Amino acid sequence: MRYDVIAPTAAGTTADPDWITEWALHAEACGFDGVVAVEHAVVFTDYESRYPYDASGRMDLPEDVDIPDPLVLLTFLASSTTTLGLATGVLVLPDHHPVVLAKRLATLSRLSNGRLRVCVGMGWMREEVEACGVDFDTRGRRADEQLEVLGKLWADGPADHDGEFFRFAGALSYPTPHSPVPVHVGGHTKAAARRAGRFGAGLQPLGVAGDDLARLVTLMRDEASLAGRDPEALELTLGHLVTRVDADRAGRLAAHGAVRLVLAASDTADLEQAKDELSACAERLGLR
Repeated sequence: MRYDVIAPTAAGTTADPDWITEWALHAEACGFDGVVAVEHAVVFTDYESRYPYDASGRMDLPEDVDIPDPLVLLTFLASSTTTLGLATGVLVLPDHHPVVLAKRLATLSRLSNGRLRVCVGMGWMREEVEACGVDFDTRGRRADEQLEVLGKLWADGPADHDGEFFRFAGALSYPTPHSPVPVHVGGHTKAAARRAGRFGAGLQPLGVAGDDLARLVTLMRDEASLAGRDPEALELTLGHLVTRVDADRAGRLAAHGAVRLVLAASDTADLEQAKDELSACAERLGLR
């Protein structure tokens, strides 16, 4: 089992360079595998979209909290860490043009010596996706094509693509990644599981457990087989809390097939308390 920790966005500290650097260095020293950065390009004081992971329908972040660009944040942290993995969770894929995104991700992979892992999602906030100039209702088809474009531009040699949303011929994008960038798919729907099976390196289900989780994993692996891919090579990532996870809970999730846990930190802005919580979690999990 591998353990990543989510940068505590709700604490309002992830854009504080000294705070987030010391927190990330402590996570690295504790033996965590990686740090995860969330994304919202914009949020709104009033939105009609329903957040699918809370009964209230409202997202669990204050609307005026700092949400730094995840790739810039991870690049910043790459420069002060040496072994800590760098992950998104999730990158809102419709917000990004895939040609530009391919360059940004490949550059971060190269500069961090291959420490990058990407988890993408389709976005639940219509207002955000539309503010980025994308039709919300076609974002799924667009995402499938975006994942194809990333793979083509990361391959060596000229790339051609003639799709519904993107077209180019003889395109070269260098640098290529240091090593293949694993792109996981986040979400709670059958479409997310199918997308992970066809294009992804794995699935990161959000807010799903029990039989529903098992059905999504089976669907992902079935889609991989239909696409001529190795279903057993795909990974399952699940979530838990820094303050509650222990070896027994991790073992039960491993029994469901999870190979990675992404752990949400508490929203404390007290750096010493945040570091103590990481230390205690690492001790419970036997990381040190």
